[in-house]
Amino acid sequence: MTTICSICARGGSQGVPRKNIRALLGKPLIVHTIEQALASSAIDRVFVSTEDAEIAAVAAAAGAEVPFVRPAEMATSSAAKFPVIEHLVAQVEAMGVEVSRIIDLDPTSPLRLVSDIDAAAALLDANTDCVITGYPAEKNPYFNMVECGPDGNIGLVKPLPDLVTSRQAAPKVWSMNGSVYVWHRHSLKSGLWNGRTRIYEMPHVRSVDIDNEIDFRLVELLMTDAQKAATGQ
Repeated sequence: MTTICSICARGGSQGVPRKNIRALLGKPLIVHTIEQALASSAIDRVFVSTEDAEIAAVAAAAGAEVPFVRPAEMATSSAAKFPVIEHLVAQVEAMGVEVSRIIDLDPTSPLRLVSDIDAAAALLDANTDCVITGYPAEKNPYFNMVECGPDGNIGLVKPLPDLVTSRQAAPKVWSMNGSVYVWHRHSLKSGLWNGRTRIYEMPHVRSVDIDNEIDFRLVELLMTDAQKAATGQ
């Protein structure tokens, strides 16, 4: 039985054009995630799903397997990610691979550590269908997040019978960072919320997802600072 890593990378990024292969500290963005996946003790094989020939070539050169071309209808800006993962798994199984576990890594979240991957994977046990990653949210729906009701009135997203007077007193909530997802093969069909889901908490500093140019520059700065700290510079 095999734990596979899925890395989904389309070529038509809008916020940061060609971001998956844009150079980040001397190597294409997607390569950072491929190298993490290859270094993880939880992962046996690494597969990339893309419709883009250049991304496929970069991924293969970095050590990932790219055995198929993603269908064009799954590579649009409005295409959901989960069907892409299901398609990847089906293609891999058609190759004769007995998939037991899927670990999905987003290439736009390069700040994760290999230890984050391994720790998230370790949370997937017999009583868990899916593991997601996130960081403690800066805003809390029980305290300082509001929405507009049907009558036009603004109120708390999740009001409690007893008014919460501080964020520290509110129930803990997390912001999903999309960095790591883990499923058993048999629970993949449950998606994120139709089974028992657990969360692996990561710090905010490792949770930046690159959606725009500011994110890219921030990730570059954080990675540069981490490299300096590691080398004592």
